[in-house]
Amino acid sequence: MTQKGSMKPVKNKKTEEPELEPLCCCEYIDRNGEKNHLAACLCDCEDLDEGCDRWITCKSVRPETCERIMDTISDRLRIPWLRGAKKVNISIIPPLVLLPVFLHVASWHFLLGVVVLTSLPVLALWYYYLTHRRKEQTLFFLSLGLFSLGYMYYVFLQEVVPRGRVGPTRLAVLTCGLFLILLALYRAKKNPGYLSNPASSDGSLGGSHVECLHRKGQEKTKGFPGADTSGSLNNRALKDDLKGSCRVSAGSPTKVKEDWCAKCQLVRPARAWHCRICGICVRRMDHHCVCCVGESNHQAFILALLIFLLTSVYGITLTLDTICRDRSVFTALFYCPGVYANYSSALSFTCVWYSVIITAGMAYIFLIQLINISYNVTEREVQQALRQKTGRRLLCGLIVDTGQYNRGFLRNWHQFSTLGTRAFHHPAEDIV
Repeated sequence: MTQKGSMKPVKNKKTEEPELEPLCCCEYIDRNGEKNHLAACLCDCEDLDEGCDRWITCKSVRPETCERIMDTISDRLRIPWLRGAKKVNISIIPPLVLLPVFLHVASWHFLLGVVVLTSLPVLALWYYYLTHRRKEQTLFFLSLGLFSLGYMYYVFLQEVVPRGRVGPTRLAVLTCGLFLILLALYRAKKNPGYLSNPASSDGSLGGSHVECLHRKGQEKTKGFPGADTSGSLNNRALKDDLKGSCRVSAGSPTKVKEDWCAKCQLVRPARAWHCRICGICVRRMDHHCVCCVGESNHQAFILALLIFLLTSVYGITLTLDTICRDRSVFTALFYCPGVYANYSSALSFTCVWYSVIITAGMAYIFLIQLINISYNVTEREVQQALRQKTGRRLLCGLIVDTGQYNRGFLRNWHQFSTLGTRAFHHPAEDIV
């Protein structure tokens, strides 16, 4: 007979996985999981060959073929980097290439300038509509904004400063404004107030609330043989209770108004919305442009707009005062004789008009934001009120007052100044 002590447990040897060879700076793992090289970026692209053949023979290219070509290009567009080539977002390429080309072409003649500067906003709005309709994330507008700032500053240093009308103090003020814009934009790009899933975060729901729902789930599982309280049946009951408790009756003013998001699978507080671009719920979501603007970064977004407007107007004034001397800014903007006599002044004048168009658009957004803050509404709530034909419209729809959260001008601005502070509560908004 064998003794129990003599039996030794057999240790299961772990299967040794083969170690992957380190990638060089020009190698990468493609979307098919295979090792590839930058030198082979034009190899084995059957979809591109087919598309070129159909284009040469004047045949229509199928939409699925175009999508596969774009997927292949975006996967192979990389730059050498340590431990493997890094992928480059294809949406940042058009502004870097097209903006300098369009501005240089527009500086050749006055009529070309009118055509180009008119078509640029139209193309940008078309791309904005296309990406938002497809619910796609893009870096096009962020790269366009950043590259426009950098390129305008470069033209100012190369074409305007050498003329001697801009002193070191004015240049320092303009440079400081540019730096503050980037700093505020960096702050605005941070977390806008994303809501975390209660399944992965214990702080999203109160402990008593979860415990109560857990107890209800246990009661529902009674009578089912083999149903574990921590199993899938209890989890399903917990989800049903969460969905049932997302709407609170008006007869209990101490309850918090909540809503259920089926996509994020969480209970969201009042004024929180699901951003279809980011794919996640955001507290007090206002809108999504170059970034998602919510409770935590709304102040930084307003500050970035304000600094941009002040810096842009200052740069436009300095440029027009240099290339169109002895004229007021408004007069020089529409009448500056001899500005197309040399290429340097023509390029500067074209960049001035490009900056004016961008500044006018940002000024309109800034005005709308100030109005919304004064009436304590978000852009998302304004759009919903316009679709449902609710709320009070003033000045042909420029002002939309839903009346739900409006507590007066001073109190509205005081609430906006305290956004993002966890110690501050908004009982007027949270109570039904």
